[in-house]
Amino acid sequence: MMTVHEIQNEILRMKREKDVCILAHAYQSQDVLEVADYVGDSYGLSEQAVKDERQGIIMCGVRFMAETCKILNPHKTVWLANPLAGCPMAEQLDLAALEALKKQYPGYAVVAYINTTSELKTACDVCVTSSSAVQICANLENDSILFVPDPNLGHFVARQLPHKTFAFYDGGCPRHMAATAADVNKARGAHPKALLLAHPECLPEVTSQADYVGSTTGIMAYAKKSNARQFIIATENSIVEHLSFECPDKQFYPLSVALSCMDMRVCTLMDVYHCLQGDGGEEMSLPEGIQEGAARCLRRMVELGG
Repeated sequence: MMTVHEIQNEILRMKREKDVCILAHAYQSQDVLEVADYVGDSYGLSEQAVKDERQGIIMCGVRFMAETCKILNPHKTVWLANPLAGCPMAEQLDLAALEALKKQYPGYAVVAYINTTSELKTACDVCVTSSSAVQICANLENDSILFVPDPNLGHFVARQLPHKTFAFYDGGCPRHMAATAADVNKARGAHPKALLLAHPECLPEVTSQADYVGSTTGIMAYAKKSNARQFIIATENSIVEHLSFECPDKQFYPLSVALSCMDMRVCTLMDVYHCLQGDGGEEMSLPEGIQEGAARCLRRMVELGG
């Protein structure tokens, strides 16, 4: 039997020995974050992987994140720590459905949330993240935008760019959409002094009541800098735990128990351990056409988003 600390130490030893960089999305558990070289959102992690000189990369997150990392690092070996880690939102819109949607909105620029499959990105004009969506859509020359697949983030962007015309796909993140106005009323009743910090993937009935709306990175930065002492967090519940560790003098409360992503939680410290041992994880490999098409969409994101 090994303790968590012993497993972490062994992971740190093996990653140095094998020249491997560990990337962890902010929704991962605290014990995984503690062995990671970089923690952040999906695109931020891929950017760090490009800058890192190590030739092996383990992604502790979900499949589309590992795919993005491979697209931006085609000559490196990229593993998804747990092959079962998918994303319901990324998988809800396929290429055929997107092509049918594009026919309904001819002339519209197709903007894809980064939470999409690599195959879908090949048929889109540009990718966005929750933190860059407003800036990128503002910088697009086209004033007509088809935003897929998350209408909640899309409407959040559209409200800030009233001079542009938006169309949406009827999708979204099942976890963020599980939070309701009733949850806000209940949480504020229990914690009347707390500020509500919400992710734009939440329903408008939640974000319209928030004191701050932004990406996971934005939420964490806001909470750290704020003079307030109590916060209700309306995004994946792991952020409540991470902020509690980083700001022990403040109190953080989940908006709803439903805001727990089981796809993110499926990745464990032992998955990282076995991946480094060579008997776990899945090495990412994409067909050449998908690799090139998705890379074009991601490069455009960098050009427009800085």
